Amino acid sequence: MKLIDIGFGNLVSAGRLIAVVSPDSAPIKRMVQEARDRGQLVDATYGRKTQAVLILDNDHLVLSALTPEHISQRVEGTDRKEEPC
Repeated sequence: MKLIDIGFGNLVSAGRLIAVVSPDSAPIKRMVQEARDRGQLVDATYGRKTQAVLILDNDHLVLSALTPEHISQRVEGTDRKEEPC
């Protein structure tokens, strides 16, 4: 099982990851609110601005303070794992 560091020492299983998207569009904001209402939202931002929403295969959403590009680099294994400022 491959785990992906999504910031601040939080890990997500790569096998469960469906998509990494930007949180700016209205449909994604709606998905985040619906997941929050259902209790299927994991906020891993540690109070920072949400830069990416990770969509998992079990209908859970994970919020991350890292950008989608940064997370994709970590999935591919080409990142140096620097924390956001």
